[in-house]
Amino acid sequence: MSLHDEIQRRRTFAIIAHPDAGKTTLTEKLLLFGGAIHVAGAVKSNKIKKSATSDWMEIEKQRGISVATSVMGFDYKNYKINILDTPGHQDFAEDTYRTLTAVDSVVIAVDVAKGVEPQTRKLMEVCRMRNTPVIIFVNKLDRDGKNPFDLLDELEEELKINVRPLSWPVNGGQNLKGVYNIFEQKLDLYTPSKQTVSESIEFTDINNPDLEKYIGEQDATQLREDMELINGVYDEFDPASYLAGKLAPVFFGSALHNFGVKELLDCFVQIAPSPRPTQTVERVVQPDENAFSGFIFKIHANMDPNHRSCIAFVKICSGKFERNVNYKHVRLNKMMKFSSPTAFMAQKKETVDEAYAGDIIGLPDNGGTFKIGDTLTSGENLHFKGIPSFSPEMFKYIENADPMKSKQLEKGINQLMDEGVAQLFINQFNGRKIIGTVGQLQFEVIQYRLEHEYNATCRWEAISLYKACWIESDDRSELENFKKRKFQYMAVDKDGRDVFLADSGYVLQMAQTDFPKINFHFSSEF
Repeated sequence: MSLHDEIQRRRTFAIIAHPDAGKTTLTEKLLLFGGAIHVAGAVKSNKIKKSATSDWMEIEKQRGISVATSVMGFDYKNYKINILDTPGHQDFAEDTYRTLTAVDSVVIAVDVAKGVEPQTRKLMEVCRMRNTPVIIFVNKLDRDGKNPFDLLDELEEELKINVRPLSWPVNGGQNLKGVYNIFEQKLDLYTPSKQTVSESIEFTDINNPDLEKYIGEQDATQLREDMELINGVYDEFDPASYLAGKLAPVFFGSALHNFGVKELLDCFVQIAPSPRPTQTVERVVQPDENAFSGFIFKIHANMDPNHRSCIAFVKICSGKFERNVNYKHVRLNKMMKFSSPTAFMAQKKETVDEAYAGDIIGLPDNGGTFKIGDTLTSGENLHFKGIPSFSPEMFKYIENADPMKSKQLEKGINQLMDEGVAQLFINQFNGRKIIGTVGQLQFEVIQYRLEHEYNATCRWEAISLYKACWIESDDRSELENFKKRKFQYMAVDKDGRDVFLADSGYVLQMAQTDFPKINFHFSSEF
């Protein structure tokens, strides 16, 4: 198969949602249809000790939530599909934002009863900034929820995007009979079962009196009225508007009961974009260029606790990556080759010999060679844009609780900070380490992982801070003067950049007024 054909058959997307909208369950069922797994792990059930395939970290199994993005690849109908299952919890939003830089399209899961929730709204803003194509999956149809038309209005209003239903529920909740697949003109009947797919009947003309035989007179009449309204109110589905990020197709189903998921997948592989061009500082990189290029959007420590290994996740942006071939690490300006690049199925990894634009591979990173945002190329100096670290909102001092384990703690903190889970600042005034996060839950995850993965114990001490911002200035003397004046509130981040730790909004405002020649940045990408 030619390079162009290989790239065209790639579909790389993220599943995003508010916590508990059924995102991880949806991922599982997509893997089930792709033949990547043979039995779905019930995410919630305590009786079944299988946890979801994509939630493999110990703390995720305990909490029933995702705290790290996981990557899964499989083949389906001659397409190569790469799914990234992201954390829904807002405390891990930064991991999700970065993941969105590495995908070509997005599936948003929405709970039929709760509708659009705050985290969904926030993530949609990130998709809108990048014009990422979006498909919406309305989940939990087997439970009582909102009227489908009200839900469509809410999606348009809250997510600020036009929608077009491509499947439609026949009744709902306890009385769910099935969905009418508008995209393929089929009637899919519902049988609540977690491991099988319900039967599907060709129905090009829903005015055919046979419809009553399957769903009864009342629901058949209702479906015909609904379809008339849909065709009257919503424009025909236009693939070009979807690819431009202006129109979101909507599917209805129940991921837990395997219902409506295959319909979503079948439509997705046909309409979703293959790898798209990527913007770098220097130029736009086209996916089917011959030269390889890619960037690191995530680093994960301890995917295999027995080996204490770090893995850098690389999104391939152009060309073909090959094992044991020399590639340029642009930031370090040196050539490197990789003997054991891996493809993922959550925690399971297998060595790959080659991968193409759109794929995501893991490179072992034992010596801390990589940072988030690093670029690898066949030789050209390129710098990919748009992988931010945001200013944290919560801060604590981190202290060693066991003096005999200071080396383990040091290593643990460094590796976890490289993952971008949180940020480390060293206070210039007293030399103490401060951890900054966007949510309280991250402190618990850090403490848990230090203990269970690095055999190190830490304790937290309160510190009252409002914001951390990166500072820079073209005026050297102004910068030195500022650092002297604010000595108590100055820190450096792990890359040695100056950071001002403001203890209140007022102090920050005054600093900005008193020092007009200094630039204050609230995201590390400047």
